[in-house]
Parts: sequence; C-alpha cells; structure tokens
Amino acid sequence: MRLTDRLLRRTAAPAGSTGALEAGEEVLAVAAVRAGYLVATRLGVWVPGAAQDAGPLRVRWELVSKATWDGETLELTVSEETGTAGAAVLLVDVLVRSYALADPGALPQVVNQRVTGSVRSSHRRELPGGGAWFVQRSVPGRDGVVLQVRVDPGTDLDVVTDIAAAVASHLPGGAG
Repeated sequence: MRLTDRLLRRTAAPAGSTGALEAGEEVLAVAAVRAGYLVATRLGVWVPGAAQDAGPLRVRWELVSKATWDGETLELTVSEETGTAGAAVLLVDVLVRSYALADPGALPQVVNQRVTGSVRSSHRRELPGGGAWFVQRSVPGRDGVVLQVRVDPGTDLDVVTDIAAAVASHLPGGAG
C-alpha cells in the first residue's frame, strides 16, 4: 500500500479484482471470496466474473435490489433494466449470488449502507395481474432521484405506466 493511501486511509483493490475504475471511483471495502474478491466502490460492487475466464464485473448500486448478510454469507439480488414505463425505469431481478466471506471486514456494512442509503422511498402496490414495487433511488454521479419499478410477472404494464407517470410528476424536476 502506498504511503499516501495509508495516510489518507484509502483502501486499495487487489490486482485483477476490478476492471478499469472510473475517475473518482474510490474503493471503499474489499473482501476475499472463493473465486477472487468483492470490491465495493463509490459506484458499485465489483464481483468475480461468472465464467472461469471472465473478468470482474461492476454491478452499479442502483441495480442491487437487495443485499443480505447473515454473518457468514453476503447475498446480492441483482436487477437489470428492461425498459421504461413512462418516466420510470423497469427492472427485473435476474440473479441472486451468494458469497461466503471468511474475513468480511467492512464490506457487508458498506454494501448495506450503499444499497439502503440510495433508497429515498419505496412502496408496494397491488395491481391487476400482480403488483409492483415503486422505488425512488439516488444514483451515484447523477442529480436527483430515479424512479424504478420492479414489476411482478403478469402485471398490467399500462397501469404501471400510468402510476409511474403520476409518481414522476411529483419528483423534483417533474421526471425520474
């Protein structure tokens, strides 16, 4: 670790544990896992690639729907953007990954703070054919909040779009 990093208490990412970091993407916490490292930064969490020859992948904080820590295992539920519903971004959960952490350090706490700290409001609404979670989140590097909607399979998207438009009209700037 460089002297300036020690004096400023910066955490360094182990070699090969991240891809190219963006300008200002400070490393906040690191923990070893079986297949490499989890590295939490200001923009997201870097996870080992799924395939043996795949490099690390950054999951942006706004795409981590849920993170749980049971004292031994960190479980991340990852979403992807599938489109829009009015001013809202539609999300679908695509992956749940569990990581055993023998020496977790500050990583679980940092992940929890980043995931829960980005949520400004959240509510569930039962709708024709299912339901949806409407979540207003701040996104690192962007002003304001983004309206995200996680829709249950079979839910009427026209109803979701109408609700998202109404919610977005009450956000600062009138859009998500």
